[in-house]
Amino acid sequence: MPKILTTHTLHPRASAMLTGAGELVVASALDADTLATEARNADIIIVRAPLPSALFEGATKLRAAIRHGAGLDMVPMEAATAAGVLVANVPAVNARSVAEYVMFAALALLRRFRMVDRDLRAKGWLAGRDHTILASELAGKTIGIVGFGAIGQAVGHIAAHGFDLNVMATTRSMRPAPDRVGFLSIDALVEQSDIIVLCCPLTPETRGLINRERIGRMKPHALLINISRGPVIDDDALIEALQKDRIGGAALDVFATQPLPPNHLYFGFDNVIVTPHMAGITEQSMMRMGVGSADETLRVLANKLPVNLRNPEVVEHYRRRFPADA
Repeated sequence: MPKILTTHTLHPRASAMLTGAGELVVASALDADTLATEARNADIIIVRAPLPSALFEGATKLRAAIRHGAGLDMVPMEAATAAGVLVANVPAVNARSVAEYVMFAALALLRRFRMVDRDLRAKGWLAGRDHTILASELAGKTIGIVGFGAIGQAVGHIAAHGFDLNVMATTRSMRPAPDRVGFLSIDALVEQSDIIVLCCPLTPETRGLINRERIGRMKPHALLINISRGPVIDDDALIEALQKDRIGGAALDVFATQPLPPNHLYFGFDNVIVTPHMAGITEQSMMRMGVGSADETLRVLANKLPVNLRNPEVVEHYRRRFPADA
């Protein structure tokens, strides 16, 4: 029976789909050595944690690495391709969950929720209420979206049609914009936006994209929301801006080092919301991601190619490894 290794427990509906298709095994730990060892006799690996490149050298039976989600930065693509392993993902299925998180974070920052909640509990009703004098509405502000894939488009739709925000975006393609969305360069976007949302993938071009110079271009009251990947932001530059009250605040769901150390400076700011990489995680999105990754797993086990194959250049190598799949 094929072995299906998953780095994390799957949604019950996804687990039920795989019953009988193979032996479903949850990794006992997520460190590189454990994953490489437990993948050695696996046919499929479902990915919610970073995989070491060495995993692909020893997993001679491995047919596919199926990403439980959209981002591929957890899969070393060159190593997978060199080993003849198919890589697939489940794009767009958590876009709504992430977009709702963005609006939650923007509202919490603008309504000064952390300060209100803290002082209401510690000092009483009036102390909490005092913060509301400086609270602000969303309507009429400009939201700038960096990266306009499925998540960016979902953010833009809710922002424009749900909260009456002015929506600007920047993207590599600068394709024709949907209704009520305008496109700007990255520098114009950070200058003109009241709320900047990072939705872009982590690539060599986006690493350090929000650097000291671009943070310096932001409005003094601007908010920065990161649901992309931690290294898109220069942490030192952002911390300096927060210390100098150079920007209005930030909501950070992803970090260069995860988990974020408990003594990290980000925890010390009243105007920073820190969350544990949870923007895309809801009961509904976990079901959709689980079902999507199970669907792709079943396709591979049935000798078919994944619908969302991300390294098509590996197909000929793969077919030489598994002639029955031709």
